[in-house]
Amino acid sequence: MEAMNKQEQYEGVFNHFDENGDGKISPTELQLCIGSIGGELSLPEVEEAVALVDSDGDGLLGLEDFVRLMEGVEEEEKMKDLREAFRMYEMEGSGCITAKSLKRMLSRLGQSKSVDECKVMIAQFDLNGDGVLNFDEFKFMMI
Repeated sequence: MEAMNKQEQYEGVFNHFDENGDGKISPTELQLCIGSIGGELSLPEVEEAVALVDSDGDGLLGLEDFVRLMEGVEEEEKMKDLREAFRMYEMEGSGCITAKSLKRMLSRLGQSKSVDECKVMIAQFDLNGDGVLNFDEFKFMMI
């Protein structure tokens, strides 16, 4: 059996929640969709989300609008995960990853590296040349 691509998955979810089969998802249908995956949004919150991606201004989501909304949610989740990972590696409260904080985290993960080796690793992604990784540089490294 061939794996479904993301577009097909989105279409399947879209069709499932397009209860009246009109090719559009209403704010109420979207609220049910979000509820089915454990989320909870009020009707005004759902209406605001619909308004943000509604390309034709009819207050409903077509398939393309729905896909854009879902991709935005996925991107937000990725950023949240990256921020959590960054916090694990950063020097406490400094907002950046130093050679010492990288060495400390790598040793916790069972990888023994010297501070100099960590400096070399940081230098590969240190876009502004300040010797440390800020979140944007870390994000670039991880993507």
